[in-house]
Amino acid sequence: MVYGVWLIMERLGFIHEKLDIKILILYILRRLPGTVEPETLAELCQCDSGIGYFDYSDCLAELVETGHINENDEGYCITEKGARNADAVESSLPYSVRTKANKLIAPVEERMRRAAMISAKHHAAEGGITVELAMSDGMGEIIRLSFLCSGEEQAKLIEKNFRRDAEAYYQKIVALLEKGGK
Repeated sequence: MVYGVWLIMERLGFIHEKLDIKILILYILRRLPGTVEPETLAELCQCDSGIGYFDYSDCLAELVETGHINENDEGYCITEKGARNADAVESSLPYSVRTKANKLIAPVEERMRRAAMISAKHHAAEGGITVELAMSDGMGEIIRLSFLCSGEEQAKLIEKNFRRDAEAYYQKIVALLEKGGK
C-alpha cells in the first residue's frame, strides 16, 4: 500500500532563494517611475522560471513589512530604504536575469512615464460636468483644456479618448490654430 507519493519537480531558472527573489523585486521596482499595479509586478517578476508564485507573494509581503516597498490602493512602489538596499545588492542577480528583466521593464516604464504626463479628470459643475485635460512634455505643461459636458458619460468618453491619443489631439489643435480657422 502506498501512503503517499512525492512529486519532486526541479524548478528551472537561476533564482530559487527568497533573498534572490526579494532582490529581483527591488531591482524591478527601482527601474519603474512610480507605482505599479500588482498584476504587472507579478508578471515582471516571472522573468525567471525558478520563481514560484507563493515564494514571490511571501517575499513581496516581507518587503512591505520591512519598509522596503510601499503598498497603496494603486499597487507597489519602492521606498528610499528599498532603493538604497537595491543599489547595494542588485549586481548579485545573474546577468541573464537582469537582461531579461530590463527587456520586460522597458515597455512598462514607457507606458508609466507617458501616463504620468497626461491628466484627464472630471467633476460636477454648474450646468453639467467639467472635464479637465492636460499634457506635459516632462519639463512643463504644454496644453490644458477644460470642457463643459452634458453628462458623466460624455466626460468619461472624452477622458478615455484623450488618454489614448493625447499627442495626436495636441497636434490637431495646433494645426487648426495655425490655419486661423481657414
